[in-house]
Amino acid sequence: MKICFPVQKDEGIESKVYDHFGSASLFVIVDTDTMDIVTIANQDEHHTHGACNPVRALNGHKVSSIVVGGIGSGALHKLMQHNIRVFQTQAPTVKENLMLLQNKSLPEFTLQHTCMGHEHGGGCAHY
Repeated sequence: MKICFPVQKDEGIESKVYDHFGSASLFVIVDTDTMDIVTIANQDEHHTHGACNPVRALNGHKVSSIVVGGIGSGALHKLMQHNIRVFQTQAPTVKENLMLLQNKSLPEFTLQHTCMGHEHGGGCAHY
């Protein structure tokens, strides 16, 4: 299973998970079967807010799940259409969140728990 973690700085398994999927600079992808780690650039980082294309962002890399601090409803909906589950971080690093995910201790995002925008009290808990 391949798990994707949006990050701003590549520190491998010790990378800090970023607060927002669409504006992360990089993605750390961990293959849980082999523990191989690949870091890729976000191919859709500079999109208009609300117009994230998560499949383009992953640049052809196939993942089963994404673990992130926050995500917009459009991006979540598109990921769900590709059978990619999205979980909310509960710890700072990739390593810690990976362990929590393997222990089924991370909450899964639903459309009701997504970012509604950063202006005018959009309800985001991240920036």
